[in-house]
Amino acid sequence: MFTDKANKIFQEVIAKYHDINTVDQAFENAYPKDSLIDHLLYRKSWIDTVQWHYEDIIRDPQIDPVAALTLKRQIDASNQDRTDMVEYIDSYFLEKYKHVTPKTDATINTESPAWGVDRLSILALKIYHMNEEATRLDASDAHRAACNTKLNILLEQRNDLSTAIDTLLTDIENGDKYMKVYKQMKMYNDDELNPILRSQK
Repeated sequence: MFTDKANKIFQEVIAKYHDINTVDQAFENAYPKDSLIDHLLYRKSWIDTVQWHYEDIIRDPQIDPVAALTLKRQIDASNQDRTDMVEYIDSYFLEKYKHVTPKTDATINTESPAWGVDRLSILALKIYHMNEEATRLDASDAHRAACNTKLNILLEQRNDLSTAIDTLLTDIENGDKYMKVYKQMKMYNDDELNPILRSQK
């Protein structure tokens, strides 16, 4: 199943990041570009993992305001990278299933396959960090128990989401569903569409 591969890669990325555990570390993709979907999934998960830790850092109540603004710009750039990677992954699926003729009664899904993958990548991070909390030795028994309950829910959610993504891909392959991807039209990054940026040109 596709999500078996995706979940495995996400876990690899998160473990690799935490070997050094800093947002400033260099990135190296473990999968070559000719292994396209693996390459894309690895890159996608790395972006999400670094951004997860950006979000932790910026919530420091003692953070220097100038550093916070710099970090906010990094988060904005990361969000754009995240969206771009989703579109690259959807392009992979569009290419893979381009020869499939949808059935006359085929329906469209509420989200594209890659946006489901995006949610799966974030779930992998939630699971990793909730497991850390559920096993943290300096936390109280009550804290660990509460986090373990949440962890079990997250694991169930990952199983359900994985099943839903794999079912969607099977439905697309069989012509029961069809893909229609809308490019993200973010306005605040565009010099022409953001009135603040436009006024400074």
